[in-house]
Amino acid sequence: MFNILKTKLTYAQFIALGYLLIILLGGLLLSLPIASRSGQWTPYINSLFTATSATCVTGLVVYDTFTHWSLFGQLVIISLIQIGGIGFMTIITLFSMFLKRHIGLHERRLLMQSAGTLEVGGIVRLIKKIAIGTFLLEGVGALLLATRFIPDMGYLRGSYNAVFHSISAFCNAGFDLMGKFGQYSSLTTYAGDVVVNITIMMLIVVGGIGFLVWNDILKFGIHFKKFQLHTKIVLVSTGLLILIGAFLFFILEYNASFAGLNMVEKIMAAFFQSITPRTAGFNTVDIAALSESGSLLTMILMFIGGSPGSTAGGIKTTTFVVLLMGFIASSRHNASINIFKRRMDEDVVKQASAIATIYLLVVLLSTLIIAAIQPFEMKQVLFEVISAIATVGLSTGITTSLNFISRIIIILLMYGGRVGILTLALVLAEKRENVLINRPIEKILIG
Repeated sequence: MFNILKTKLTYAQFIALGYLLIILLGGLLLSLPIASRSGQWTPYINSLFTATSATCVTGLVVYDTFTHWSLFGQLVIISLIQIGGIGFMTIITLFSMFLKRHIGLHERRLLMQSAGTLEVGGIVRLIKKIAIGTFLLEGVGALLLATRFIPDMGYLRGSYNAVFHSISAFCNAGFDLMGKFGQYSSLTTYAGDVVVNITIMMLIVVGGIGFLVWNDILKFGIHFKKFQLHTKIVLVSTGLLILIGAFLFFILEYNASFAGLNMVEKIMAAFFQSITPRTAGFNTVDIAALSESGSLLTMILMFIGGSPGSTAGGIKTTTFVVLLMGFIASSRHNASINIFKRRMDEDVVKQASAIATIYLLVVLLSTLIIAAIQPFEMKQVLFEVISAIATVGLSTGITTSLNFISRIIIILLMYGGRVGILTLALVLAEKRENVLINRPIEKILIG
């Protein structure tokens, strides 16, 4: 199973190649006549788009998942979501453990990179916890959703929908089967359903905080002081982003996209809209109906995304916190960045700056190209681009109107958002020989 790892590929290259092969295979399967309800071949570019969106747990679609894809196609999609969500290396490891194959040090280091953990020790135990935790939480989510879906859809269809949406939510994918109530309607039909809203939101949050955080919570319970610095940053930043985002959405959208909702529904919609951009892609209100300020807030939350080593995308909460603390330290003329009585490594600060800069440049360039070749409003294009690279899946409705070139760009953005930024971070983190020659220092003006 791991023989391919004996090649000269780096860990990051192998992960990127693995996702690429899964996407190409998924695109091939989805293009088959058996994958569509009509029994006809689906154009490969559209199948590839869907496979990329599923594997990269994004949620942008060129076809409504329920009305276009057959049961076989939907099963391919949910399988790609599961593989992309918990990581294909986790799947390979589970098979290897099932076959009782030995997992060597090289493979353990690869798993460490894939799972987003900081230490190679205990990585196999962590993978087991990830697998057990994932299926357990998805199972609980499915049971809760089934209590609402079965009365509406019948036992078999309701159960199937509960499982599908639980996996999609936990993996932060955003794919849905609600096309039966209206194409591309997502969860708007259940905007007032407390059980559905809370279950989906909890699955998104738990899936988006990262496997390393899970491990810390399982190990130390609710003893916050015992957590690693990474876990502390993730939990605090996630909580604050949800609360601040919900408050702002409630104020900004009260008389806009929330106008037709009662008070309870407005509160739920505010929290849902605060959580889903980071980075699930479900929606309970029409995204195209968001106010200008609401759209901007959504783009900001999408850009930040979830946490490292999770099913979410974006620049990640830890990157955002490092940049924010770096700004505060710089404004106070502090030589170092301190948080929770710990000092940040300078390399981490440089890495965070590099990731954010690359994200911004790619977003701007992609927006420029798509806006130049298609007659969309700039806000629509920018929203779509950020949603793609942050693997969110929210859209103002232009996805189905993208031409061939624009679809290729969005495909590359989704793929890059899932593995490209991670690859960049790993490359930047690799130790290289320092240049012995130190060049002369000369000052320049900044700002």
